[in-house]
Amino acid sequence: MTVETSITPLLCVLVSLLAIPFILVTGEKKPNLREFWSVLAGVIKFLLVLSMVPTVISGKVLEFEVFSILPGISLKFKVDAMGLLFALGASFLWIITTFYSIGYMRGHHEKKQTRYYACFAGALSSTMGVAFSANLFTMFLFYEALTFVTYPLVAHHETPEARAGARKYAIYLIGAAKLLLVAAIVITYLLAGTLEFQKGGIFTEKIVEAHRGLLGVVFLMYFYGFAKAAVMPLHGWLPAAMVAPTPVSALLHAVAVVKTGVFTVLRTIFFVFGSETMKLLSTTDLALFMAAFTITTASVIALTRDNLKARLAYSTVSQLSYILLGALLLTYHGMIGGIIHISNHAFAKITLFFCAGSIYVCAHKTEVSQLDGIARRLPITMAAFTIGALGMVGIPLVGGFITKWYLLLGAIEGKNLWVLWVLLFSSLLNAGYFFPIVYRAYFREYKEKPGGHPIKENPFMATALLITALISIVLGIYPNFLINLAAEVIK
Repeated sequence: MTVETSITPLLCVLVSLLAIPFILVTGEKKPNLREFWSVLAGVIKFLLVLSMVPTVISGKVLEFEVFSILPGISLKFKVDAMGLLFALGASFLWIITTFYSIGYMRGHHEKKQTRYYACFAGALSSTMGVAFSANLFTMFLFYEALTFVTYPLVAHHETPEARAGARKYAIYLIGAAKLLLVAAIVITYLLAGTLEFQKGGIFTEKIVEAHRGLLGVVFLMYFYGFAKAAVMPLHGWLPAAMVAPTPVSALLHAVAVVKTGVFTVLRTIFFVFGSETMKLLSTTDLALFMAAFTITTASVIALTRDNLKARLAYSTVSQLSYILLGALLLTYHGMIGGIIHISNHAFAKITLFFCAGSIYVCAHKTEVSQLDGIARRLPITMAAFTIGALGMVGIPLVGGFITKWYLLLGAIEGKNLWVLWVLLFSSLLNAGYFFPIVYRAYFREYKEKPGGHPIKENPFMATALLITALISIVLGIYPNFLINLAAEVIK
């Protein structure tokens, strides 16, 4: 594999950081200019990421080292197929989410909008840092930075409920990182003498033979230490964070936070341990079971939630574990399915949260039981919601179908028939908590409240959610780009 030195990955990290002073200076006095800086930074970031696609597709890797502390420990960036796939989705969705945020924040007359846009920019810099990390040290720094910079977003409303949700968010994520991740990284360095990601893993055959039991424990420390992946029982922070404004929920669930969680676990599986070592660890089966347990249990809980955002939150807990399940199957098709679901879930889930925000801002409704006939008043919103729901269930022509197809093939390939049944049963549960919403919206009568305000689509929000919904369809019809990138990861 050819390695080229390039400063581009560092620029991808810096561009939104450089936007923060401009956002803060223009502030509340010049909101149009403040939002212009957000959009401009997003466009530049996406173009920088896009510029690296031809190089990575050709089989090359881009690297840039900022400084070195010890042998094998440095602040270093590397762009490979896996990081590029994650960064492409996150950088593009930041642009869309910024436009959506303009409609939401203004339509709902939110306070502290300048702080919101500044923290949002910081979150995307942290996400790019994780995507392009060349080693565990760099990835840990940006992973932790993401927690701190998103804390004010979760606590945005500054109500007692918001502060409690943000406190739970911080305790879970920082606590897991300090108790588990730091120790796991130290043990990894002592055993391997390096923290640099390598295809096939960094542990030699001799190390695996001598310390197989310890490596199994260390893997579980990574599996739960990266708590942003929301594997049960360390999932409670995610529903608690739903006190945040809907664009923040979209950031948490689709663009940055939870995707960073599953991405870091996949990095660990493929580039720290390697699939061959993972097959030898006794704890791999335990992690596979916990991923399957999370998929099923979170789906059952989602069925019981009337609040739309809460239902979507538990759906996210479930869907994230599809990504982990695919990787832990350690079969070709399973690993492909897990990797491509990072993007397929991102576009479908951000569409669903955008729709929830649109319903809240335009119709002031938050509960599923309030959505009778809402499609007659918000046709674009509910059409997009339906597409997102079809993706989550795994219906053909939407990206989620491609994910589930590969996961099913992976389960059969690995002769894991119990996983096959989990996947089929969970799809039924997905339908059980999404399709009743669609049915209510389209097939029940809308009840107009006397003296109620007229309900109409917000153009900024409607445009954003329509774009992400259409891209979900594109990913279902033309999946080869994502599949080829995923294949490059596990080659």
